[in-house]
Amino acid sequence: MKLALTHRLSIVFSVLLLACCGASAWLQIRASDLHDKEVIQGLSRDLASHIARNAALMDTNGPRPDALRTLFGQLMAVNPSVEVYLLDPDGRIAADDAPPGHLRRMRVDVRPIERFLAHDALPILGDDPRSVDGRKVFSAAMIPSTGTQPAGYIYVVLLGEAHDALASQIAQSAVLRTTLWSMAVVASLGLLAGLVAFGLITRPLRRLTGVVSRFDASLRAGAEPGALERSRPAKPGATRDEIVILERTFAQMADRIGLQWRELKRQDQERRDFFATISHDLRTPLTSLHGYLETLSLKDEALPSVERRRYLSIALAQSAKVGRLAQSLFELARLEHENVPLTREAFPLADVVQDVFQKFELAAEARQIRLHAEIPPRLPVVYADLGMIERVLTNLLDNAIRHTPDRGQVSVELAADGSRVEVTVSDTGPGIPAEARAHLFRRAFSSGGARRVGGLGLLIVHRMLELHHSQIELVERDGPGTTFRFGLPVATTGASADA
Repeated sequence: MKLALTHRLSIVFSVLLLACCGASAWLQIRASDLHDKEVIQGLSRDLASHIARNAALMDTNGPRPDALRTLFGQLMAVNPSVEVYLLDPDGRIAADDAPPGHLRRMRVDVRPIERFLAHDALPILGDDPRSVDGRKVFSAAMIPSTGTQPAGYIYVVLLGEAHDALASQIAQSAVLRTTLWSMAVVASLGLLAGLVAFGLITRPLRRLTGVVSRFDASLRAGAEPGALERSRPAKPGATRDEIVILERTFAQMADRIGLQWRELKRQDQERRDFFATISHDLRTPLTSLHGYLETLSLKDEALPSVERRRYLSIALAQSAKVGRLAQSLFELARLEHENVPLTREAFPLADVVQDVFQKFELAAEARQIRLHAEIPPRLPVVYADLGMIERVLTNLLDNAIRHTPDRGQVSVELAADGSRVEVTVSDTGPGIPAEARAHLFRRAFSSGGARRVGGLGLLIVHRMLELHHSQIELVERDGPGTTFRFGLPVATTGASADA
């Protein structure tokens, strides 16, 4: 079973805490033991010297073993924790008062004795004759001799077998058990406090983990990412907490993902509406075209020539409509998905307006629509792509004329505004419904059953002006009709054109 990160960290923390407590206890016991040994060895430093200066232990032949054993026995009776030995110059035991069978080795290393006699730092541990490999604090003194070699050493083990036996009994007493239990309680309280503190520290991380899990679950379910839970405002200085910073950063990222998600859904819905609109626009002329061609095919001999020509004229008109729509779709796709280059040049915008008016003169006269241009004198020339701007004006005028009733008016107004020339196109048609204005430049739309094109024409206009770093806007005006406005940059050459 895999453990969570918090559980794994808690286990590691507990192990480290217990290890540190154990190491601390061992170091404390070790330091206390060394301190006790240093104190005992310091207090008993001269004990062996006092024994060595006893004249009764020596005669003309050197130390008297019988007298040494008697003295050793008396000393051990007075202080059972000491053990006294007589060593030769090589450290071999020459005399002792140990019970039979208690000696485990018959030679003592003399190097610690030499360090002791040289007054090195205490404590100094020497060999314990009653142990195979034990080492204990001691007192030592050299026994003088009349020869060139010393007669030997007085070697006193300060903490002997009696001390070890008593210490072992005390270790099993209630006092020691109480001490150990106290240490265990303190360690447990420290561990509990540490785990609580660790849980409080990692709580923001657990909260962030839950938020991320819920966010991921919502994405996997295909639902729209909801607003993330917000933690309470951080106190001053808390912004340095890396987990809090991570939580805030993730919340900001999730908000951006939510906005992008909603934008994608909106764009997808607009794409669906756009294709539905285009399908309708294509189906109507294609149905009409097919119907007239089918009629001509079935009744070719029965139809009089006048009817035949009328049917062909209608079919050609519908075919041209389909062709214009297909061309607009191709042009819009190219503008949307290709890096269309601009051929910028300086030109008088008034001439372009007059040229576009000439395209629609016949259509306007047929419906008695008045084309009006308001162009001030000495209007500055603009710097733009001539072909695209002509197409922009063509689409706007075509759209205005088609939706202006008979005997109406379509106007184009040019005006200099600092470093730009403002272009305003207005008509006296029914206007654009309020509910359609928000999506006017993003997709084709319909109002009721009647078609009111923004359609492909306005989409193409919007994209072409974006390439010129300009925007087209719908101007709110009192009265009927629709008014569009956009601006173009003035050429830097300072040239101008008369109206």
